[in-house]
Amino acid sequence: QLQASGGGLVQPGGSLRLSCTGSGFTFHYYTIGWFRQAPGKEREWVSCISSSYGNTYYADSVKGRFTISRDNAKNTVYLQMNSLKPEDTAVYYCARSETSTANSLNYDYWGQGTLVTVSS
Repeated sequence: QLQASGGGLVQPGGSLRLSCTGSGFTFHYYTIGWFRQAPGKEREWVSCISSSYGNTYYADSVKGRFTISRDNAKNTVYLQMNSLKPEDTAVYYCARSETSTANSLNYDYWGQGTLVTVSS
């Protein structure tokens, strides 16, 4: 099971930290990715962090503003989101994969999503 949390309402320029906590599987074996889906748009990949060395990858749209990290002792991956923009408004999902990839088809288990709204 994957549980995403930390969403909410924030003003443009503000920050939020999302958490994704896993249970029922060997968490540190898996890459964990974040995706988001805005109203009326397709789901898009945001970032992922690898299992072994914690290598991080970002979509161009969030590079320099978002930071992904993991604490395997807590079975948790974090997504620190800074300098938020209205276009970051979306439901954010975390998912697991055996590879570090932006392709959602390679993710086999998904959390329920947490809503981030960036608005003044």
